[in-house]
Formats: sequence, structure tokens, C-alpha cells
Amino acid sequence: MNRFSSIRDQFTPSRVNIYFSILCFFSPPVLGSVVSFVFNGGGVWSVLLIALKRRRFNIDQPMVAMTVAIYAYCAANILASIVNNSIARDASHLVALITFLFFPFSYSTWSITQKTTLARIVVLSSMAACFGALLLAIVQYHWLGMRAEGGAGNAIVFATVASLSATICLAGALSGIEKTKSLLICAALAGTIAIIYSGSRIIWLAMLIAGIAVLLINWRGLTGRNFLRLLLMVAAIGIVIAVFGLPIISERGDLLVTDWDALEAKGDYTTALGLRVALWHIGLAAFRDMPLFGHGVGATPLLIKQGFHEQFGLAHGFSHFHNGFLTALVEAGILGAITLAAIFVVAATNAARVLRTSADPLERLGAAMIVVTVITYLTGGMTGILVGHDILDSVLMVFLVSGTYLASGHHLPLAQQQARPVTSAAR
Repeated sequence: MNRFSSIRDQFTPSRVNIYFSILCFFSPPVLGSVVSFVFNGGGVWSVLLIALKRRRFNIDQPMVAMTVAIYAYCAANILASIVNNSIARDASHLVALITFLFFPFSYSTWSITQKTTLARIVVLSSMAACFGALLLAIVQYHWLGMRAEGGAGNAIVFATVASLSATICLAGALSGIEKTKSLLICAALAGTIAIIYSGSRIIWLAMLIAGIAVLLINWRGLTGRNFLRLLLMVAAIGIVIAVFGLPIISERGDLLVTDWDALEAKGDYTTALGLRVALWHIGLAAFRDMPLFGHGVGATPLLIKQGFHEQFGLAHGFSHFHNGFLTALVEAGILGAITLAAIFVVAATNAARVLRTSADPLERLGAAMIVVTVITYLTGGMTGILVGHDILDSVLMVFLVSGTYLASGHHLPLAQQQARPVTSAAR
């Protein structure tokens, strides 16, 4: 009996939240789609808890603003399918929007966790993820002779989520939340090397911008000895990157120049760069055909296949246009692109408000999470996937939910969660 009691004690709501959070932040680079099963499973559970009145909505103004933007984007996609009379064709794509719809439910369940506990989980799990990502990257690049894909099965997706983990380690080290600063810096470096092994040039740029943003967010604490340590850290990182990454960076840079020359001189659209340019031409033409509501979320593969055949005489197929906003314009029209942009604008606005007014390290860490998420997704989405991939969609929600809660949410203890519903908005 004592054994069962002990097991039951390990699965209290608070502990389940802790295990759930660890998986959400550790698994993306290392275990890939596991994060999708975990987050969506948690979302279903959160809906059931609220429906059974075991939990109630934790209504924070920033959460409400994010929910409105996210739900507007989902509505725009559904409307596009209705206008095109393609609900049946688009059904499998529309189902994926459920990940976004879980946002307010997951937020409410996550908020029973103490902010200090969640912040430490975010930082330490990201640290473990970076070391795991590097191990997988080394095996895949040196032993298997392939671009590093981690557990994601896709180099760009792997680089995107690894970049988030690495920049969170940097933010955690500079914020002073964790004492293991040296280990966090090593983890950030490990994540950076893993990203280099992925060969994802656009994420190299995204991580550079996100890293600078993290430094600026924590600039006020970089004085005296801390500033000297930062300079030494930057120098050490530069040396390690030069040793491990220079051959890869040079190779990928030369390939980009070669692709550009082939496109300019010969009109060669069969290279990696050429295919992207061709996709943009096809996407812009498709957008001009139906600018207001788009073609529906399920039309993209057919439009791309037809476009390659008719415009370039090529037999290629892709699931997206290698530009997140162009994909949104084609699938859901101007309304879809505006609502997609609104998600990132609202998130950035919430983060900026906190950074202007708060000196609390937990709140500033949450704001930093939002900032690096916005930068990473928008930069990577310019030549790749912005949303519409199970891992990227789940990770986006994980970071926006937890970042918004840490930055500007209020902790709602379990006892209050199970109390009678209240109607007054917090803060």
C-alpha cells in the first residue's frame, strides 16, 4: 500500500506539470516529434480538466491578446477552405490547427507551476537539449555523412529548435537565474556547433540576431567583471566555432555563391537557391489569382506541382513555398497573412512592454523567450517553414505559452484552480 501511495505522490498535478515541461523543452532537438505528442496530449488533458471544472481559465490580458490573434489565424484558414468549398480536401491540414487552439487551455494548466520552478526547468532542460543535439549532430555528420537532423528528421527544423535551446541557455546564464553559468555557456556553444553541423544557413543568421537580442536584454547586468567575462566568452566561442565550423560554413557559403551564379548566368532553377526562387514566383502568381481568401490550406502541393511544370518545365513537388508569409498568402489570402503576422506582433508587443517596465529576472527571462522565438521563427520563415510543421507548431506554442506566463502571467495555485469559477480578469 505504501508503494502505491509513493507512486501516486509522484504523479500529483504539480509533478505532472514538471515532467510535462521537461519533455517539452528537452525533446524538440533530440526526440523530434515527441514534443508534438506531448504538447497536444497535454492540450487535450487541459481541455478535459477545464470541461470537468477541475481547472479554470487563468485570464491574463497578454494571454487573451495572444489567444485572439491565434484564433483569428485559425479562423482565416477555415474561412479560406469554406470560400473555396474545399473543407473535405483540406480537412487533414485543418486538423493541425488544433495545436494552436490549445493555447489558452495549456496556459491555464501551466500556470499552476511556480514561476521559479518553470524558469529553472526551461533553462536546465534547454541545456540538456543542447548537449543531446550536439551528440546527435556529431554522429549524423561524421559517422553517417549527412547534414545534422537531430531527432527532427529535417535539418532546418532541427536547427530552428536547437537555436531556441541555445539562446535560452545564453539567456539563463546572463539572467542569473541559474548558478551554473559556465555549464550553460558550454551548452549554448554545444547547441551552436550542432546548428552549424545542420548546414542551415538561414538559422545561422537567426541565431546571431537572437543572440544579440539576448545580450541587449541583459545589458544592464554586463558591467565590470561580468563584461570582461562576456568578452572572454565571446572570444572562446569564436575560436571554437572557427575550429569546428569554418569548413562547413565555407562549404555552405561557396554553394550559395555557386547557386546564385548558376541562376543569374544560366537561369538554372534546379539548385537549392533556384528552387526557392521558382517557388516564390509560383507562389506570387497563385496569390495574384486569389488574393483575398486564398486557395485553401490543402491546395499548396498541387499549385506547386502545376507551377513547376507549366512555368519551369520541371517535375518537383513541395509542401510549402519556402516563405511562411507567402505560403499564408496563397493558402488563406491577405487575411491569413495579416493574422499570422498578428501572432508575432502581439507576442513581441507583450515582451517589449515587460522589458520596458520590469526588472524581475523571471519576467525578463519570459520576455527573452518570446523575443528569441519571434526572431528565430520570422528569420527562418523567410526561406523555410514558419508554421505548418508539427514540431515547429508545437514548439511555437510551448515557447509562447511559457514565455507569456513567465513574462506577464500570474501564478494560480492548484487550490484556486479547483475553486469556483471567477470572472474578474487578473492584472
